[in-house]
Amino acid sequence: MTTPARGVPAATIAEVRDRLVDVAHPPTQADMDRALADVAGPLPASDREAARRLVAAELLGAGPLDDLLADPDVTDVLVNGPDEVWVDRSRGLERVDVWFDDDDAVRRLATRLAASGGRRLDAAAPFVDARLPDGTRLHAVLTPVAVDGTCLSLRRPRRVPISLAAFVAGDAAGWRESTALVGVLRALVDARLAIAVTGGTGTGKTTLLAALLDHVDPAERVVLVEDTTELALDRENLVRLQGRPPNIEGAGAITQRDLVRQALRMRPDRLVVGEVRGPEVLDLLVAFNTGHEGGLTTVHGNAPGTLPARMEALGALAGLGRAALHSLLAAAVQVTVHLRRDDAGRRVVAAVGVLRQDADGLVRVRPALVATPPAPLDAPGGRMLPADGMPWLRDLLRDRGVLLPAPFGSRS
Repeated sequence: MTTPARGVPAATIAEVRDRLVDVAHPPTQADMDRALADVAGPLPASDREAARRLVAAELLGAGPLDDLLADPDVTDVLVNGPDEVWVDRSRGLERVDVWFDDDDAVRRLATRLAASGGRRLDAAAPFVDARLPDGTRLHAVLTPVAVDGTCLSLRRPRRVPISLAAFVAGDAAGWRESTALVGVLRALVDARLAIAVTGGTGTGKTTLLAALLDHVDPAERVVLVEDTTELALDRENLVRLQGRPPNIEGAGAITQRDLVRQALRMRPDRLVVGEVRGPEVLDLLVAFNTGHEGGLTTVHGNAPGTLPARMEALGALAGLGRAALHSLLAAAVQVTVHLRRDDAGRRVVAAVGVLRQDADGLVRVRPALVATPPAPLDAPGGRMLPADGMPWLRDLLRDRGVLLPAPFGSRS
C-alpha cells in the first residue's frame, strides 16, 4: 500500500520521487534530503525520515512489497494489478492487504526491477524474466498484454540450506516427518544413483535438490548448472555456473546447453542441473551416460509417471527422436522423486519411482514408494508405503552396496 508519510501529502512524496528518478546514479540519502527540502521545505525529523523511507522503497527497493519480501516465511509475491497482491508462505496462496496507487506505480516498479536485473521492459518488450541482484526471480507482464493491470511474480530464493532430515520432518514449508523416508533419500544419494526430482511449479523441487546435495560427501566435486541461481548450498568443492540471457541486441546469451558442456570438462564427481526445461536435456542425458554417476536434476511434471513424456517433449526440441531419447533415458536416470502440494497447500513427497525400459523400448516409471494420506504418521515408513517397484529399487541399491533402511530393507 502506497501511503503518505505522517504529515506529508502523497503529492509531495510523488514529486520528490519524480525528481530523483532523473538522477544519473542511484539516489543517496543526501539526494533524497535535498529533494525533500526543495519540495516540502522544513519538516519535523520524524516526517522527514518517514518520507525518505517511502521514496527509498520506490526508487531502491520494491515499494509497497518491501515488507513482504523481508518476511522470511514468504516464498512468492504475486501482483495481479494495482489492487490485488498475493503471497505464498508455503501454505498456499493468500491475499494480503497491500496495494499500489495505480497501474503506473506497478509499471514503474516492474520496469526498475527488470533494469536492475539487466533486462529491458517497455512497450516494445512487454514481458520479461530476470534475476535480481539478491537472487530473487522476477517475471513481469505490462498492460495491455496483462489485461487487468501490470502483473509481477517474484520468487525469493531460500537463503539458508536445509538438510534432508529438516526437509522431510517439516520446517516452515510444512514437510511431514518420516525417518524411513529420510533414510531412503540418503540411500539414493549414497548409491550414486542419477535422480530426477519432478513436480509442478512451487512444489519444492529446488528445495529437495538442495537437501539431497547437502548429503553429498564434502570431498566430492559438485558442478552445478543453473539458468538462474536458486539453490542455497553451504559446501566447499562446489562450482556454480549460471546462464545469461541475450542483451538488448539479442546477442551474448549463454545457455544451459553451453554450461553443461563446459561442466563436463571440469572433472565433476556430481553433475547437477538445477532444472531441465529445453534442448539441454540432450547434453544432460549424454553426460549422465559418460561415467558421471550420481547426477541430479529437476523436471516439471504433474504426476509421478510423466517424466518420460516430459523428456520426450524436451528431447524433440534438440532434434532427438523418441527411440533415441528412451534409450538414453534408460541408461542415464535410475530414480525419480515426485513432489506435490496436499489439500492444505503443504509440499509433500508423493512417490519414489524406478525407471525401467520395457520390451517395447519405452521407459516407464514404476512406483517404489507412494504416499498414502490416510496412513498414520507412526505407521511403518510413515506415510510412504511400498509399491510394485520396490524390488527393483532394492536391487539397484544392493548392486551398489547400499541397503534400504527398515522397514523397507527386507523382502517381507
